[in-house]
Amino acid sequence: MTTTAPAQRRVAVTGAASGIGRAVAALLKDQGDDVIGVDLKDADVCADLGTPAGRQEAVRAVLERSGGVLDAVIACAGISAQVPATIAVNYFGVTEILQGLRPALARADAPRAAFVGSIVGTKTGADDVVGACLAGDEPAALAAAAALAQAGAGRALYPASKAALARWVRRTAVSDAWAGAGIPLNAVGPGVVLTPMHAAVAVTEEQRRIVAQAVPMPLNGPAEPEVVARALRWLTGVENTHVTGQVLYVDGGAEAVLRGPDHV
Repeated sequence: MTTTAPAQRRVAVTGAASGIGRAVAALLKDQGDDVIGVDLKDADVCADLGTPAGRQEAVRAVLERSGGVLDAVIACAGISAQVPATIAVNYFGVTEILQGLRPALARADAPRAAFVGSIVGTKTGADDVVGACLAGDEPAALAAAAALAQAGAGRALYPASKAALARWVRRTAVSDAWAGAGIPLNAVGPGVVLTPMHAAVAVTEEQRRIVAQAVPMPLNGPAEPEVVARALRWLTGVENTHVTGQVLYVDGGAEAVLRGPDHV
């Protein structure tokens, strides 16, 4: 197994135009990696990951630009809205991109993959949505999401998308297609990160107080996106030879506070 980093690695990063994705892309470029950024706009590959056709186009374009070989894929694209598109982008826009690019990873010497989950993925609920996601049934997942939104429960959709991802990574990472092919697959679970997505939901002092209560971060409070980017860099670096199927909580202690000391 290769453990020495080559002079340059080729990495695909979704959501590369803003937030955590932008921070990851910048970090990797600074260390000399060849980064293929994917986003709706202002990226090397522009595609809508909220649609099957957009995901297929993104995979095709990345494979073309990479020559069919990728050292790492880091999926950061995501939205936080009380509409079914949150499920389409956050769950299917992650899993289908990773699955679509997996063959390119398998051709590399030291392939790695990771994506952005969330501390809110520890919440339960929206079982119909989560179940349909894990079954790979996007129409059913979107229909269940639409029913929740129409019932005034749209706030459950973002946590549901991240909860489904947390379950997906555990079962997928240890499969023959991933672990059996020597590809570590992991996630990060950020707490509050100071990105445009956070700014959009924490406009007033009262909203920021509510967010702080929902996601208590006793260690250093809200994080800059570069903090999460560094964790993703390690998970997808050649140094990581044995960590797989994990959600690494980069959350200032929020997961420990919310789940309590008895959760293992």
